[in-house]
Amino acid sequence: MVIPRLRTVTRTQGDNEALKTGEVTPHGFRFEFEEVPVLVHAFRRMVRGLEFDVSEMALTTYVVAKAHGARFTAVPAFLVRGFHHGAVFHDPASEVREPKDLEGRRVGVSRGYTVTTGVWARAVLQDEYGVDLGKVTWVLSGDEHVAGFRAPSNVESAPPGSSLEEMVAAGELAATIGPAPKSPGLVPLIPDAVEAGFTALRERGLYPINHLVVIRNELLEERPELAADVFDVFARAKRLYVERLRAGSIDSPTATDTMYRRVMETTGADPLPYGIEPNRAVLELLLRHAVDQRIIEQPPSVDELFAETTRTLTA
Repeated sequence: MVIPRLRTVTRTQGDNEALKTGEVTPHGFRFEFEEVPVLVHAFRRMVRGLEFDVSEMALTTYVVAKAHGARFTAVPAFLVRGFHHGAVFHDPASEVREPKDLEGRRVGVSRGYTVTTGVWARAVLQDEYGVDLGKVTWVLSGDEHVAGFRAPSNVESAPPGSSLEEMVAAGELAATIGPAPKSPGLVPLIPDAVEAGFTALRERGLYPINHLVVIRNELLEERPELAADVFDVFARAKRLYVERLRAGSIDSPTATDTMYRRVMETTGADPLPYGIEPNRAVLELLLRHAVDQRIIEQPPSVDELFAETTRTLTA
């Protein structure tokens, strides 16, 4: 019997490392991992060319892709989570002092308008700081993974070859959303951003999801049980990681490891719960903001985003 080999891309991280090392192996198939140094390039290749059988993918990219008829479906294995209060950067010497000051101004967004970090950061600005997102002009440094997406009228592209950081420093942008800038002159607009994130977790239950796992529909049509099998193997790898977090037995923990450990201590629960039900509220919140930010027209039901054989699974 020939065991299927699935072309797979996922960035090596704590909750899937055991899959890369072979400590945890699938039942009835094998992963054939392809290492893509810049993970977002893999997202684009999957969205535009279905180049992988199994792929890690940003949550909002998946939601937009499904709205445009993408031929892949998610399993509720949520590989990456985090807080986004620290994703908005500004020049402290400028007139921008607080989030409300962004209204009526132009704000940069790293890459595309639908980037998941940008969606969650704008959600924080709206829900916690009362920012009217419609009064901000969002300036993009790149294009969208989903070629058919059309951004709302208050979204524009930065000039070719320009740097969002340099535009903030020059006063052309009030702030920028994205990864930590290289310029030491730019700082988070929300003070004590890490603590603000954990306050939102404690007080609002806000614990954003960034990435999940998708599978080509063609494979699921041939073998419907594959979705549950993929969920199972990712879940087994994740359990090992969480056990090591709980035991404090991870050598040289990363900032992400430390964050998940603190989430565990704050909530008293698994910091990476898999499955629809433990995550329904945060998924519904993401979909609401996707509609509010005019990324999708109507929210799908949470359940229909996931393969049928995985809808009752948790880990």
